[in-house]
Amino acid sequence: MPPVISISNVSKTYASGFQALKTIDLEIERGEIFALLGPNGAGKTTLISIVCGIVTASEGTVRVDGHDIVADYRAARAMIGLVPQELTTDAFETVWTTVSFSRGLFGKKADPGYIEKVLKDVSLWEKKDDKIITLSGGMKRRLLIAKALSHEPQILFLDEPTAGVDVELRQEMWEVVRALSAAGVTVILTTHYIEEAEQMADRIGVIDNGEIILVEEKAELMRKLGKKQLTLQLHEALDAVPDALAAHSLGLAADGGELVYTYDTQAERTGITALLRDLNEAGIKFKDLKTTQSSLEEIFVSLVRK
Repeated sequence: MPPVISISNVSKTYASGFQALKTIDLEIERGEIFALLGPNGAGKTTLISIVCGIVTASEGTVRVDGHDIVADYRAARAMIGLVPQELTTDAFETVWTTVSFSRGLFGKKADPGYIEKVLKDVSLWEKKDDKIITLSGGMKRRLLIAKALSHEPQILFLDEPTAGVDVELRQEMWEVVRALSAAGVTVILTTHYIEEAEQMADRIGVIDNGEIILVEEKAELMRKLGKKQLTLQLHEALDAVPDALAAHSLGLAADGGELVYTYDTQAERTGITALLRDLNEAGIKFKDLKTTQSSLEEIFVSLVRK
C-alpha cells in the first residue's frame, strides 16, 4: 500500500538565509501513529507547516494520498486536520459555532450529529454554548482538536497537543487519539512529553538542525539503541570498585551499596556470566539484582548529542 504522505527532497530556506530544513525525505504509512521528536528549533513545526500548506518549501515535493500539495492543494488540504501549538481561537464565539464553522470552511455540509460526537469525544459537550473566552487553557487545547476533526480528515497533525494540559485531560486526549487511529486515521504528532511518544507511537522520527537523523519502528529503536543495566544490591557497601573488576567498567551507586553494570543487548556476549564469576572470585556477595532498560528519552538525548 502506498504511503499516505510522501515527502521528497524537501528543504526550506527563509529570506534571512536561515535554512530551517535540509533535504527531508520521509514517508508516513496509512493508519500509523508517527511521532516526530526534536529539540526546540529543530524544524518540526516548519515541516508540518509545509505539509499542511501553510509554509512553502524552497525545494522538493509533498504528496498527500497521491495529491500534490501545490498542484492539487484543495484535495490535499481536505485530507488533513491540524492542531497547532498556538491557542488561536475566536474568543467571543461559542464552542458549537466555531467548530461548525471550521467544518464549513472545507465545504462540508452541516452535520450536527457529527459535531456533537466530536465535542463529546474531547469532553466539551457541556461547554457547547459557552464562549471561548470563558474556557480554561486545557479546554481551549481540546477545542483545537475538535476544530481539526470537524471536517472528518483522514490525517491528523498534532503539534505539541498536550502542552499546558493537566495529566488527567492528557490521558483523555490520548484515548481520543487511540480511537481515531483504530478507525484508520493517520496521526502525526510532535511532543516534548517523550514518554507519550514511547507509549503511543508506532514509529518514531528524530529531527535535529533541520535534518531527519533517524526513522525507526519504536520497538526496533528501543531494541537497537537501548542499553540495559544490571544493578546488584550488595551485602556490604564498597568504597571503590575493586581492581579485579576494572575490566567490567562498573559504577557504584547508593553510597557504595550497589554495583551497576551497563551492557549492550545486541552484543554477541553480554558479559554477565564473566562478571558474576569475577564477583565470586573477589568475594563480593550480593543479595538482590534487577535489570532496567534505557527509556526513549535517554535514547533521544543520546542521538541529539551525537
